Amino acid sequence: MRKRRHSNDSHEGAHGIDLAPMLDFVINLLIFFIITAVFVKESGLVVNRPTGFETPPDNDENKTITIQVLDNGDIWVDSREVDVRAVRANVERMSAVNPDAGVLIQAHELAPTGTIVEVVDQVHLGNIYNITFSTSN
Repeated sequence: MRKRRHSNDSHEGAHGIDLAPMLDFVINLLIFFIITAVFVKESGLVVNRPTGFETPPDNDENKTITIQVLDNGDIWVDSREVDVRAVRANVERMSAVNPDAGVLIQAHELAPTGTIVEVVDQVHLGNIYNITFSTSN
């Protein structure tokens, strides 16, 4: 007589990998990231620059200090190219001549925002807070 091979019925159903624990883990991660994404707030300042070139009315050259910021980051004060560190000295000098003078910052549309902020900071250090912005293309 022939001897039958002994087959283990308990191992026949376990040929594949059990994916249930991995799916539970992935679902828990998904829930965690969804919940944390709801509470994340983006902080920042949104600045909308005007799109066209605007000239303020009654632009009297004697009462306005004009500062131009070009698209490559160059700064021009009183038709002279200056460094950002020299803006304060120029503003103080021109303000001493005319104490009621305001500052007009003409920034190119593609001018670096950091440069514009540095110019504004230097103007504030020169004790002028009357600042008008204008854009150029």
